Amino acid sequence: MSGALIWVTRTQPGARATAHRLRAMGFDPLVAPLLEVRALGSDPIDLAGVGALAFTSANGVAAFAARSGERSLPVFAVGAATTAAASAAGFGSVTSADGDVAALAPAVAAGAPFAGEVLTPGPVEPAGDLVGALAALGVAARAMAVYETVSRAPDPPTSALIPGLAAVLLHSPRAARVLADHLADHPAPRLTALCLSEAVAAPLTTSGLASVRAARQPTEAALLALLSDAGAAAR
Repeated sequence: MSGALIWVTRTQPGARATAHRLRAMGFDPLVAPLLEVRALGSDPIDLAGVGALAFTSANGVAAFAARSGERSLPVFAVGAATTAAASAAGFGSVTSADGDVAALAPAVAAGAPFAGEVLTPGPVEPAGDLVGALAALGVAARAMAVYETVSRAPDPPTSALIPGLAAVLLHSPRAARVLADHLADHPAPRLTALCLSEAVAAPLTTSGLASVRAARQPTEAALLALLSDAGAAAR
């Protein structure tokens, strides 16, 4: 599959990072996100009573950092990309869960107790219930919506390219649902969907695609490994 056109559907700025990795692997990326991130609010964030921060995405880090100069609180991040974003934003103490939301809660609990509750700056519609998971582990937490994610159906030029794509990369269940809705009226029986997890793959299982595969771990490294595996199988 080297040199093949691979559709990158994740939000910016992550899409640019994924495209860079694809080029390094010898693929030709088509960057056409199915979701757009919009920051919410501009007022300074009140951190009274907050003892730690937990981020489920780099977008949450960026939106929080734009509204707060606080960088001394301990930070817990869901994975490598979010950890890198937090470090780049100037946070000094960042712990990575190296997984998904389910892995993040135990990582936060392992760092407790804190001098206050855990604040989880994130999207209006979070993919998982981090606050509930933390409560179940005895950690007081509250969520704060700092950005929203808006769906974007493929534009006509992208839609015209879909039948000839080698694969599409999906990083979130919501992006997968946007694609599934599009495929209902624009079938792509030769397209292969490579998904970050089983949860991401679920909306596409009845979309009539050539193949829907999920990464073994919810990391981009594991997702891109699916491309390498597909290329080896094709030789």
